Amino acid sequence: MPKSWTDDAQAPEVLKDHAHLKDSFFYTIKRRLLGNPLNRHSLNHQRLSKRYGLGILSSDCISSSAYGSEQILIALLPAFGLAAFAILMPMTAIVLVILLIITLSYRDVINVYTKVGGAYIVSRDNFGPVVAQIAAVALMLDYIVTIAIQSAAGVAAIISTFPSLSPYKIPMILVVIVLLTYGNLRGVKEAGKAFALPTYFFVGCMFIVFSVGLYKQFNGTLIKLSVEQPGAIEIGQEQGLLTFAAIFILLRAFANGGSSLTGLEAISDGVALFKTPEHVNARRTLYIMSTLLGTLVLGVSWFAHKIHAVPYESGTPTVISQIAKAIMGDGAIGQIMFVMVQLATMLILFAGANTTYSAFPLLVNFVATDGYLPRQLTKRGHRLAFSNGILLLAGGGIFLVLITAGSVEHLVAFYALGVFTGFTLAGFGMTRHALRHKTGQWRAKVFINGLAGTISLLVVIIFSVVKFTQGAWLVLITAPILVMAFLRLRRQYTREQEALSVKRHQERATSIARHDVTILVDSVDIATVGAIRYARSLKPRNLTAVHFVIDDRRAEQIQKAWAKSDALDDVTLELIDCPDRRLANAALDYAIRMTEKPDVELTLLLPRRAYSGFLGRLLHDQTAEEIAAPISQLPRVVATIVPFDVARITSGATIELNHPREVRKVVKSTTPTPKTDAPVNIEPISHYAENVTKIGEIQWRKRAQVQGRVTSIKTAPRGAAPALQVEIWDETGGVSLQFLGRRDIAGLEVGSQMRAEGMVGEDEGSMVILNPSYELLV
Repeated sequence: MPKSWTDDAQAPEVLKDHAHLKDSFFYTIKRRLLGNPLNRHSLNHQRLSKRYGLGILSSDCISSSAYGSEQILIALLPAFGLAAFAILMPMTAIVLVILLIITLSYRDVINVYTKVGGAYIVSRDNFGPVVAQIAAVALMLDYIVTIAIQSAAGVAAIISTFPSLSPYKIPMILVVIVLLTYGNLRGVKEAGKAFALPTYFFVGCMFIVFSVGLYKQFNGTLIKLSVEQPGAIEIGQEQGLLTFAAIFILLRAFANGGSSLTGLEAISDGVALFKTPEHVNARRTLYIMSTLLGTLVLGVSWFAHKIHAVPYESGTPTVISQIAKAIMGDGAIGQIMFVMVQLATMLILFAGANTTYSAFPLLVNFVATDGYLPRQLTKRGHRLAFSNGILLLAGGGIFLVLITAGSVEHLVAFYALGVFTGFTLAGFGMTRHALRHKTGQWRAKVFINGLAGTISLLVVIIFSVVKFTQGAWLVLITAPILVMAFLRLRRQYTREQEALSVKRHQERATSIARHDVTILVDSVDIATVGAIRYARSLKPRNLTAVHFVIDDRRAEQIQKAWAKSDALDDVTLELIDCPDRRLANAALDYAIRMTEKPDVELTLLLPRRAYSGFLGRLLHDQTAEEIAAPISQLPRVVATIVPFDVARITSGATIELNHPREVRKVVKSTTPTPKTDAPVNIEPISHYAENVTKIGEIQWRKRAQVQGRVTSIKTAPRGAAPALQVEIWDETGGVSLQFLGRRDIAGLEVGSQMRAEGMVGEDEGSMVILNPSYELLV
């Protein structure tokens, strides 16, 4: 085309948006349900103050106080009778001591891992990737159980308030999980400040209840509930504490109480979310969270001990609801306060369940990035969430709810084992870190972390024994299988990466001097003609067509049709005998024979006729794939399948195109008029365009300042002169920015915003701005 105004050139135009395929039915449904897709550059990391960090990250941990003491009583009451209430307080004290030790250990984790912590990262850095997979499996199982147990406990709070809903327990739990899953697939962020409210609401309500309870206790008006209630768990007879059976039950109760410590690792996982200095704010938040958790667990246990709150077989009413009702009374204010406590309990339990939708996908993303889980778990979905991880978590949670009938008691059997396995590896990992680096008060760190790891390991052993028949056996069997599967997957990924890596002798590979192309022919039709047309575009040294003869009559028909076709008169047809009718073997033998000389490269083209869905697969074979698979394993041989859509032709359908937006045209299409003089309205090069102009309104040979999103970055090859071409778009069109003499711009990324100013020129009929001044926008 003409290159300048003296050549009668048409005025160049801005880049216009190309047509897109019409949205499929399933994509339309997904967009309606989840909303429009988000640009990945809208993904940001919200920095949290300690106030919001505590509310957001501690909901999982603090919410466990709603059922931890109750689980201890469930184990003690059938064995020790009313003496269980006296044993409850020492048992709670032991749990609180462990809470203190593990808190000090995770303080060290936060100090060292100031960006991303947690048991998986600590294990990977200090013990290697193999041990890290044990932590990964333990945490994954913990998160899956968390979504089930938090949802079940939250529904139990609802049923405790409205007992008539008891028959709908399982559907209600499933609805909660589905709604949480849907919300997170839409991109609801855990860092949203609204998620801080349930934590403070729950803590506030419980402190009011505790304050009123202490007042009533001191003036002697705190009531004691009857333990003989219909539906309550059976109250056993008192017995000695030194028998083997009694010790076993005490250990089981202790294991149940360990569920109160779940969620302690949340702060260490989210250190990077805090405002600077991140580790200082995270550490202080950890102290406050642990103090609140300890206070709530102690308060619930103490008041359960005082009023004799007995758990029920069905799980409702819960112990915490009995405490609130007994303390606040049956008056109007008491009823309102009771409903508020139940509402707060429900909200924090559901908020705690929601935190797993952030933690679990991030964990599996780390593991998958390391190559121990399928790579699909590293991809962000329609709304930038790790959708595959969210769906995996929801599926596991629903499965556990169904097999345990939504029983919090039964779910606890799966719970603390994974939690304390993570605590164990984090404690021993930080012990190893302190011994290797020996900085600061490393001896104190070794003692604290070693003690935390040892105690956590003892809890794991105790839990494995006393909860074995109640469901721990499933975790103990599943976990090693999953670890071995992760390691096996990693080996497979490693083999594939080694096979695809560029070896030293391949780095300077040059083009093969002799390139031959062969088309495998099964019939003479438009698909074959299309493959021949494509083969000619490859400009081969020799172009040949081959038909493997398995039917003499068909081979004769192909030969006659080939000779009659004017479109194929320059291509030789070779018939090769295939006596055993194994086409893949015949093609393999042919490829080996044709590439015996080391300077020959062969491309085999296989026309594939694509037929409609199930009926097409039923009526036609899939020979092309069977031939291509073994051929691709040969050196210097490439098997290329050339698809041809038969179904579209038979249906008469055409590809439907959708133009997502109309680009305003700057210059109307008119017949060019001869130009004899240079345009008089060319502005001087030194003039600066002050205002941002929409790209669709910029004018050729005038300076313009434009702003848009970077959609393409093209760099000249290393062997050519340095040049960089950047394409930016706004809602009215696109323009190319050409930077000569450079190969990159620091900070420039596809999808980022950029402002540029310069003279508008043209290249191949499109507007360009050469060597503009620019600004990258944040």
